Amino acid sequence: MARDVLSEGVNESEDGMTRIGFVGLGAMGSRMAGRFLAAGHEVYGTNRTPAKAAPLIERGLTWGKTPRDVARSAEVTFSMIQDDAALTAIASGPNGILAGLAPGKVWIDMSTVSPAAALAFAESTRQLGAAMLSAPVSGSINAADQGSLEILAGGDAEIFARVEPLLRELGARVTRIGTNEQALFMKIAINISIAEQMLAFSEGVLLAERGGIARELAVEIMTASAIGSPMLKARAPFVLELPREPWFSLRLMQKDLRLALDASETLGVPLPGAAVSDEIITLARELGYGERDVASLFQVLSRLAGSAASRADTSGATPGE
Repeated sequence: MARDVLSEGVNESEDGMTRIGFVGLGAMGSRMAGRFLAAGHEVYGTNRTPAKAAPLIERGLTWGKTPRDVARSAEVTFSMIQDDAALTAIASGPNGILAGLAPGKVWIDMSTVSPAAALAFAESTRQLGAAMLSAPVSGSINAADQGSLEILAGGDAEIFARVEPLLRELGARVTRIGTNEQALFMKIAINISIAEQMLAFSEGVLLAERGGIARELAVEIMTASAIGSPMLKARAPFVLELPREPWFSLRLMQKDLRLALDASETLGVPLPGAAVSDEIITLARELGYGERDVASLFQVLSRLAGSAASRADTSGATPGE
């Protein structure tokens, strides 16, 4: 049975481990919280869908009714949600994370949100005498399981040094980028390349396949060539068979592309590749691929190629045929 957090907080852990809070126990957050539990930390957590927390509760997670309860009970509170709207929902109001913070506490948001949102919540946290780090991650659900994420941290250097050991329980590489918003700029910059590389790779594999080359051979040759980045090598098998659970859905990929395109207007940086990727993902979502992995861009292009071939056949037919 789930244990509710104490309304007035909890005592220091007797074994010296850090009391950790975790808000957002979805595909990534649940795996991170699970690593903290496995390491012996006292973990408090909450999620919009309580059922998703059941396996963690069985492993010892203490359930909090609200993000405020979790933040009040923890020394360091982590959050991992999908977008600006979700961040506002868990952070603001009488039951939000901010309402549970106090001087000396730390909030680490690992979500990919807009740089402006990160900056605004960091300032709100400072006004409470607490501190906020933005620490978006690069890596898949497998990397979250293994603790091999790349973590891009932004915020006060002293606070970063204080919590870096915790971040290293989640990431193989942990780097302080600079300010809160700079951490988000860096994460968005990385995700632009994920979309563009996957789109270009899918185009190449499809062209080779339509030229009579077996898809498996095309994937093998291309990933072994100069274009075979670590990201492509990891996702190339998904061009042959999509994963049952997406590592990174097209819906979330488009959210990050839109963040990049918004930033490009503010900073005056042209992002033509990101704009094209955004257009293709819009088509993909219209075809029902929104919750599939970004590697499904190959299937999307294949369908579009089939439609184009069908139109060409029709346009070339003589009347009456």
